[in-house]
Amino acid sequence: MTTTEPNPTETRATAPQAAEQPNAALEAEITRRRTFAIISHPDAGKTTITEKLLLYGGAILEAGSVTAKEGRAHTKSDWMSIEQQRGISISSSALTFEYSGRHINLLDTPGHQDFSEDTYRTLTAADSALMVLDAARGVQTQTEKLFAVCRNRHVPILTFVNKMDRPALDPFDLLQQLENVLQITAVPLTWPIGDGPDFKGVYDLQTGQVLAFERTSGGKHRAPMQTAGLDDPRLLQLVGADLAAKLKEDVELIEAAMPEFDAAGFLSGELTPVFFGSAMNNFGVEHFLSNFVELAPPPGPTETTLGERNPEAPFAGFIFKLQANMSKHHRDRTAFMRVMSGHFTRGMDVTHTRSGRKLRLSQAHTLFAQDREKVEEAYPGDIVGLVNPGVFQIGDVISLDAKVALPSFPRFTPETFATLALKDVGKRKAFMKGLTQLAEEGVVQVFFPTDGARDPYLGAVGPLQFEVFQARLQEEYGVDVELNITGYQLVRWLAGDAGSVARFARHVEDDQGRPVMLFRSKYDLEYTAEQHPEIEFLPLPKDLTRV
Repeated sequence: MTTTEPNPTETRATAPQAAEQPNAALEAEITRRRTFAIISHPDAGKTTITEKLLLYGGAILEAGSVTAKEGRAHTKSDWMSIEQQRGISISSSALTFEYSGRHINLLDTPGHQDFSEDTYRTLTAADSALMVLDAARGVQTQTEKLFAVCRNRHVPILTFVNKMDRPALDPFDLLQQLENVLQITAVPLTWPIGDGPDFKGVYDLQTGQVLAFERTSGGKHRAPMQTAGLDDPRLLQLVGADLAAKLKEDVELIEAAMPEFDAAGFLSGELTPVFFGSAMNNFGVEHFLSNFVELAPPPGPTETTLGERNPEAPFAGFIFKLQANMSKHHRDRTAFMRVMSGHFTRGMDVTHTRSGRKLRLSQAHTLFAQDREKVEEAYPGDIVGLVNPGVFQIGDVISLDAKVALPSFPRFTPETFATLALKDVGKRKAFMKGLTQLAEEGVVQVFFPTDGARDPYLGAVGPLQFEVFQARLQEEYGVDVELNITGYQLVRWLAGDAGSVARFARHVEDDQGRPVMLFRSKYDLEYTAEQHPEIEFLPLPKDLTRV
């Protein structure tokens, strides 16, 4: 990407503007977009189902393993070495594929609560969400938190009850738990036939078909499937007499007592369609994907400071994630941009609305985990990677309209803090580069002492972020550091004259030079605030208080 100082005349003379497509063509591209995020509690199988959706979508020929052994492929979405070593997602990934005439943008999010900020930000770029539940555990704490974010944003949610190939809760109890805990109407569109070693497949409540599956070795390839109806003589051969009888009883109860699926309720976030299956063994995944592309909404309006912006409006996009060193072949920084309106073309001139600078988006690429290809055009709902020369911040808007901006964007207050010491002072330049870039991503927040000490403090939502920071600093920048958790538990930004405040706190500055204090306890904070009523103690700086 190249940047220039604001000069409208020069811009018009040197770079052709992308003409907006005719409305019919733009609307057709918008209509076939589906952009969704996958959310779950850790270990519910989120990354596995991501991999199988890519398999059935034709984006990969063979599914990888979340915890791959030597000689086996790792999952596509968990591309960092630390993710592959630990078997968990720690950074959101964007993946794109075509299926049944739809252009699908899949956003895989971290499940661990220490990386909630990354997940919350990614959800701002999604038009719908897939909630993955462990059939044996149902709704868990992190799932509940992420669901609340979707509910607050009125994001339509589809539910996939995973791991039916293991002993599971009764499916009626699972539906009841969804309604009681999440306060959402749960309507099953498929129904499991058995569980654990007796799991035989699912019954499609819409078509009346039994979908029976055969296990595949390691679940790497598409599973073969056989079908039958409730009155088909082959049903007994496929599932056995006992399961066939129970299935018929369950279907009668569902038809008599459960509400029908209501599209309007789903789109408003009040109702969730529920599917059952086993992502590891490919049970129910293709059937879910076929239903998803019909049920999930295309891109809709985005709330901005100028009101709702329709996807048919002139081009605008927003940055929801920054990532350094995604590829060993491209040691640069990537800004993840969600196109929220209009027709994007590579090389177009836009305004970076926060600074007013004119930018030419000449280095844009598609995102498929860490892989990249040049992108010539994109449409609302699409996720585009932009090379970031240090211009972009999370929440920034780039647009043909210089005044548009987002009214809010997720930002979390750190809850744990660590001191940071460089082991080899000769690597301070690389250290500062890594510190700046990883903090820019939101891996950690950085606070600098005001007493002349050189080494900064790190703030994080949870301690796992420190481990990720330390590992990436070593792997990507060749820098070893020593981290020590401190006794500080609270951080507050200060508004007012803070020069006389010293007791019970540590004076620091954030990366923008704003005054900050670290406190060891809530009592220390309350006492200090009582002694200094002239000062505001803010959980976030005023200019970044976004939720």
